[in-house]
Amino acid sequence: MSEALRPSPRYKPVSLFVTCIVDMIYPQTGVAVVEVLERLGVEVRFPMAQTCCGQPAFNSGFWDDARTVARQFLTAFADAEVIVAPSGSCASMVRHYYPTLFEDDPEWYAQAAWAASITWEFTEYLVDGLGVTDLGARGAALPPTRVAFHDACHGLRLMGLHDQARTLVGSIPGVTLCELAGSDACCGFGGLFAVKMPEISAAMLRDKVANLAASDADVIVTGDASCLTQMNGGLSRSGHTRRVVHIADLLARSLRPGAGQGSSR
Repeated sequence: MSEALRPSPRYKPVSLFVTCIVDMIYPQTGVAVVEVLERLGVEVRFPMAQTCCGQPAFNSGFWDDARTVARQFLTAFADAEVIVAPSGSCASMVRHYYPTLFEDDPEWYAQAAWAASITWEFTEYLVDGLGVTDLGARGAALPPTRVAFHDACHGLRLMGLHDQARTLVGSIPGVTLCELAGSDACCGFGGLFAVKMPEISAAMLRDKVANLAASDADVIVTGDASCLTQMNGGLSRSGHTRRVVHIADLLARSLRPGAGQGSSR
């Protein structure tokens, strides 16, 4: 199904695919996603049978194993009207690769194609799906804050995620957008790439950490928890106190009464 023919997600409940890393390491980010969606009046559902999207196995070439995991995903989200994930990486797996996984299996292909058509990354869902460009962070606006962005590879290159996050954050009173040097350069994680090519991954991370440390932004955000883990690990091991934050956490913070600056330095 082409992007132009995707069904509108408006006026429908959202089934949240929280992703493995958010579930295990950043549960507060999942809560932040729910806060933002409910602030907009969106009903949020959470299929309890959800597990992984299958991307690790898929990227490693173990497509049979990936299919097994994908079938569990498709079963868990069989009743979903809209699927939203706080991760361009996981959303792109469902959207771009599920139909490929099941192209020789007509029964599962139909389910995979449908899931692909209703799956959205978090900021994409808000801006492109709902047409929301301002979450209404008024009385709880952040004090003067400079915000920069790391554009995660899958989201940027497979899903065209760039302006959406900047639009949402730029609408927060008191926020000034600024650019991070090498914002579109890979952090070196790449899932199993960091395990299979540790030396190259480490070199890429060193470059990223240098740019993060040199930035004059008060807060640096990204939309992928895997990049978040990689970059914050590199910052920590290098002795830097700055930390990157997930965009859902920043947006939810800006909506809460008494929101503070929340500097990532």
